[in-house]
Formats: sequence, C-alpha cells, structure tokens
Amino acid sequence: MAARVKAPGTPPSGAAAPSESGAFLAACRCRPAAYRPIWIMRQAGRYLPEYRELRARVSFETLIRTPELAAEATLQPLKRFELDAAILFSDIMTPLEGLGVALSFEPGPVVREPLRTRAQIEALPELVPQRDVPFVLDTVRLVRASLPRGAPLIGFAGAPFTLLCYLVCGRPSKEFAAARAFLYTHPADAQRLLERLSDAMAAYLAAQAAAGAQALMLFESWAGLLAPREFAQFALPAVRRLVAALRGLAVPLIYYVNQGAVLMPAVAGLDVDVVGVDWRASLTRVRRVLGPDKAVQGNLDPAALFAPPEQLKRCATAVLDEAGSAPGHIFNLGHGIWPDTDPDAVARLIDCVHEYR
Repeated sequence: MAARVKAPGTPPSGAAAPSESGAFLAACRCRPAAYRPIWIMRQAGRYLPEYRELRARVSFETLIRTPELAAEATLQPLKRFELDAAILFSDIMTPLEGLGVALSFEPGPVVREPLRTRAQIEALPELVPQRDVPFVLDTVRLVRASLPRGAPLIGFAGAPFTLLCYLVCGRPSKEFAAARAFLYTHPADAQRLLERLSDAMAAYLAAQAAAGAQALMLFESWAGLLAPREFAQFALPAVRRLVAALRGLAVPLIYYVNQGAVLMPAVAGLDVDVVGVDWRASLTRVRRVLGPDKAVQGNLDPAALFAPPEQLKRCATAVLDEAGSAPGHIFNLGHGIWPDTDPDAVARLIDCVHEYR
C-alpha cells in the first residue's frame, strides 16, 4: 500500500468536520473530536527515505542548527502521511549547549565534561533562548509558515531528570548508574541541578510557544529508572516547577513518562493536559488513575509496525479500544519509531486510526 498524501488536520474520508481547533488540540483538552488524532514520536527520522537523503548531505548537528533544513525535516512526514500534528525536529540536548555544555553526537549525545560538583552546577549560565538557540526559534517560525492547513506544531524539551542523567553520566547508558548514585550521594546538589534545568527548559519552551508552537511536550525518557519514592523526591518537583512557570501560556502541555506505569499515581497530581504512556501500561488503567481531566497519548509498541497488515490493524484497534470512547486520546507509539520501519506500515496505521469508530 502506498502512503497517501493529504492535508493533516482535515478529517478522514467520511468523517464529520473536526472542531475549530482540530482533532489533536481538541483531544489535548479532552474535548470531542471528529476522529482519533495520531502523530508518531520520531516521525521525522531515519525510517523515511527523504530524511536519509537529507542526512547524506549534512551532519546531524548541522541539520539541527540550520533552520531551513530543520524545517524541511519537520515537514517531511506531514507531506507523506495524514498525520494530525508536526513535532519540531531538534534534540533534547540542543538547549544545553546554550548553558555552556560542550557536547557531540557519536551518534548519541556525549558531554565532554560531566557535571559532578556544586561549582559546575552554579557556573551554568541562565539560558536566554533568543540569544543561545535562535536557530530553534527560527525553525519554529519557518515550520508554522509552511504547515499544511490545520496541522499544529508541537515544541518540546527534555525533562530535568532525563537531562541530569546525560549531564552527570556524560553519555547514554542503560542504567545511568552515576546519575542515580548522584541522587543519593549528593542530594542537595542533584536538587540544585534539577532546579537549574527546570528554569532553563521553562524559558526554552516558553520561547518556542512565543515563536509559534501550539503544544509543548516534555520527554521524561528515563523516569522508569526511578522507584516511586525517588521519582516523587527528585524528578517530580522539578517538573512541577517547570509546569508552573508555563501555566500562563495558552497551549496544552504534554508529559511523556517512559516506563512510568508505577509512577502514574504521582503523575496524576501534575498540572499537565496530556500524559504520554509507553506500551507497557494499560491505557484503561492509566485513564482511571489520571482521572477524566487529563488526556492520554500512546501507546502502540513500535515493534507492531513490523506485523502483517491485519495483525497491525488488530494491535492498533486494541490500543484504541483500551483508550475508550471518552474524549482525550491521542494515538501514538509507546516510544519512538524504529529506523528500519516500513513507511507503508505507517500509512496503514494512520488509516486504521482515522477509520476507527
């Protein structure tokens, strides 16, 4: 099946016209939508041949820092698929360079001098997005000017604890042992670093919204490494501080908690509009814990995109059934799409979600 091209934000064939704000933004606010909206984490990336062609010409760092190219990468999946939202093409580590953190991508982020002392933490400058990451804001403006009618743009940042993991360890890890040990050996320093990161990401996200982002997402990629008590002591207060700084903005806030099934009772008290859920959790159970005022996003296993078409449809339908009929569900994968995924499987998934009744 070939991927179909259609203006995102318009209803699927046979569906009623969506609400004024579009299906994605309506779902973020737990308002009725004409159909179930869908976008995909890492939807701009290596599974797309047009993205691979773009990357063959420039490095990842150049791509992120060149607004015209980053805008092109952001828009590629929306030109190919009937997706209901775009997400800014960037990296969660990008704003940290504005804090004076020297890093490279090999291919994952590598911090040249990990942060392990109070002196290093206090030496971090204040992030001024217009000065430190103007290319990101220019990308947002370019994308907003070129988006197919009705498709909103999601801006994003890394959540403070997730960024702490990289800053303390210096490179990606399965366990992030040094970062987790830091919480216990230097709890006051860890809390101070989390506060600094919270304030920096609040400024970064607010600047994206001012430039035109219509929703903001926080990626807590490593929350699942923490027990509920440590999550409540360290990660959650930093997110609460960040969210409080953004609450004056008229855009929905999304908090994605990877491997966060046991953390949902704590997340339920967080003042966000949408909670992103990985594939290990039951959406029915999560919605019951979060209550009717929070939307959920997710949560198909990325591996399901390798299933035969009929099995993929059954898997997607199971997620849709789990989410229930109440307003406030945005279909997504439970984590980022894998690089070797067939784009035609993505097209089939989108059709399945849009045709669901």
